Amino acid sequence: MIRETAHQQETDSQVLTRVRLLVIIPAYNEEESLGRVIHRVHEAAPNADIVVINDGSTDATPAIAETLEAKVLSLPYNLGIGSAMQTGFIFARDRGYDVAVQVDGDGQHDPSEIKEIVECLETSPADIVIGSRYVEDRGYETPWQRKIGILVLSGLISLLVRQKITDPTSGFRALNRQAILFCAAAYPFDYPEPESVVLFARAGLKIQEIPVTMNPRYGGQSSITPIRSGYYMVKVILSILIELLRARPKIAGETHHAP
Repeated sequence: MIRETAHQQETDSQVLTRVRLLVIIPAYNEEESLGRVIHRVHEAAPNADIVVINDGSTDATPAIAETLEAKVLSLPYNLGIGSAMQTGFIFARDRGYDVAVQVDGDGQHDPSEIKEIVECLETSPADIVIGSRYVEDRGYETPWQRKIGILVLSGLISLLVRQKITDPTSGFRALNRQAILFCAAAYPFDYPEPESVVLFARAGLKIQEIPVTMNPRYGGQSSITPIRSGYYMVKVILSILIELLRARPKIAGETHHAP
């Protein structure tokens, strides 16, 4: 058993050292959870760099990140997760990272699964790998109002992108260099997770889902409450339909950026 554990640790390390990896953590007032998230990312991916996008927090979020060896980029005020993530993708593009992984700052994503997501990105044709709560049952309970909304979005997006997407709102993702370039140039601001799935497919980027485990939040509350789930679903659907009227997005090429 000891030999197997040592061998597994070596394999995990090899997977995460073959690429130059950046973990992007968007955070808005996550002082209750951010420290634990960063600690767990350091443990799971010790060779990865971490950048926390401080989205106008009014608490100790940026100070906590700075004390834990994470790079902090602070937005002037709360711009939303879409702007925060695009800031992270621009950072990844300009610093030459091969892979970017999004991990939310509330603790719901398990950093120990970064290895599986990155490994899938390396060994499959996918440009984006999404960690899904619904590919297999791992005991995650979704409030029924939100579950209905996710089922509707999943059905619509699966139809539009011509492949089964079970968890279009998941923010646990890994992107390769080509996808990083795309997101740095064009990333949706309002409802970035579901809208970006449609954008990726329209641009010709390949998407794959793998099962992940979703944990309870370490602290704070989700901005999408059960009461707001229906409103959120309608707004997302309208945004996606409007996006279909726009010109097909293109994948940006490499350009020189100062380090």
